[in-house]
Amino acid sequence: MWVSTKAQYGLRALVEIGLRQPEAVPLKEVAEAQGISQHYLEQIAAQLRRAGFIRSVRGARGGYRLGRPSEKITALEVVEALEGSLAPVVCLDDPESCWQTGRCSTETLWKRVDEAMRGVLRSTTLKDLIEERKLIEARKLVQLEPAPPA
Repeated sequence: MWVSTKAQYGLRALVEIGLRQPEAVPLKEVAEAQGISQHYLEQIAAQLRRAGFIRSVRGARGGYRLGRPSEKITALEVVEALEGSLAPVVCLDDPESCWQTGRCSTETLWKRVDEAMRGVLRSTTLKDLIEERKLIEARKLVQLEPAPPA
């Protein structure tokens, strides 16, 4: 049930690209801004592109743009595209994998955990994450302003 760095970096890259819309953002700039290996980010970007979250733009001002509006991309879609199943136990995806399915005292617990995690990710859009990033950046700017004289 751990979310891998691939999903974390994928979401962070999408936020970085979304912040700079409508400009195309070179992957090198995304990698530098997010402190991610460019080579690793290229692998993640390929998956994000295949899933339709980003599209490449060729040319001198080339790079990546979002493939859909940020409010139409959920964190759940992105994480599942990069991770696969989020189920905390195998039997939720494959009931045949466990002989206890249907009579296990922890089965409903794992279903609730799964539903809660999916619910949070489903209700969070890329737009929400971009707005959160803008708030963080604004707070940094406020902290940098000198204090008024006493």
